[in-house]
Amino acid sequence: MLDLAGHLREWIEEGRDFAVATVVAVGGSAPRPPGAALAVSADGTAIGSVSGGCVEGAVYDLCLQALRDGETRVERFGYSDEDAFAVGLTCGGTIDIMITKYGAERPAQAAAVSSALSAAAHGEPVALARVVHGPAGLLGRAVLVRPDGTHEGSLGGDPDLDRTAMAQARALLDAGRTGTIEISEDGSHCPGGLTLLVESAVPPPRMIVFGAIDFAAALVRAGKFLGYHVTVCDARPVFATRVRFPEADEIVVDWPHRYLASTDTDGRTVLCVLTHDAKFDIPLLTEALRLPVAYVGAMGSRRTHEDRNRRLREAGVSQRELARLRSPIGLDLGARTPEETALSIAAEIVAARHGGTGRPLTGSDTPIHRNERKAGQLPQPV
Repeated sequence: MLDLAGHLREWIEEGRDFAVATVVAVGGSAPRPPGAALAVSADGTAIGSVSGGCVEGAVYDLCLQALRDGETRVERFGYSDEDAFAVGLTCGGTIDIMITKYGAERPAQAAAVSSALSAAAHGEPVALARVVHGPAGLLGRAVLVRPDGTHEGSLGGDPDLDRTAMAQARALLDAGRTGTIEISEDGSHCPGGLTLLVESAVPPPRMIVFGAIDFAAALVRAGKFLGYHVTVCDARPVFATRVRFPEADEIVVDWPHRYLASTDTDGRTVLCVLTHDAKFDIPLLTEALRLPVAYVGAMGSRRTHEDRNRRLREAGVSQRELARLRSPIGLDLGARTPEETALSIAAEIVAARHGGTGRPLTGSDTPIHRNERKAGQLPQPV
């Protein structure tokens, strides 16, 4: 739901009633992950998506029903073998969707949601935990948690329950993840009573591109398309200019290794080294391969790669650290142009993030959609 924050915040400010259908659990090959949402306002306007088209019509009708009766409900959608055109997921997966109405008659519940939407719309980190499985009276109840531990809302008035939920939500927020957690109604960590969907809104992950070359310009565009906050860094001011990289979020003129040592990175950051010049590469990669980042890739021929590895070993980089290096950078797509090369690099970054193989799906028996760390898996029906 937080990915619709800008629109939903406007609806709240305009005083509109609206219903939100949120994917709260998935099974098998589902098209959208937990947290994906479709929202419908009282005048029938719809935004977002929960299935990429498979069940949108049926979910839209459920939102209209929620707007009429105010009831929060969870519905499960799966594939229909008997009638391929019946309401269901043609991809063969299963999803649980919670539909909740928000409006003036539910101020206590709407307050936490409204604050979460406002924070997300302004790019502030926040986690929103909502009850998605449990007693009917608790469905849809929400609590907001910020990185500093401050919070709003309640899941039902039990301080122990709220305390446990907030601790779990903050842990997911710190990791920048959206997923489900199971706790008991008394607030203990034992599963079996309640399932909460925790949606984390965090600033976009960083992509830092080192080397202000023509391939970097194409990679900047690919990085922005994937939702990264993109920085271009080069020690040469004549090349690192806004004219050459108009779509970059930041352009830094500095020695790459010095900038990397001074800037903030985290477990979602990707580092793309396109300089293929030893005087830049070796100190930069020595620093990069010791950081807990998501991806480190370096451009160059296989000969450049072998020489670079030798120099890195001489600089004290261990074999374990060296094994993290993606070089030559990118997947084998037969790329030749800067744009094709950027696509191959972006494809490798996506594969590394989600555990993809990079092989064609044709003739493959690997899952098309992977559920990361079992977040958002379907609970057993009760």
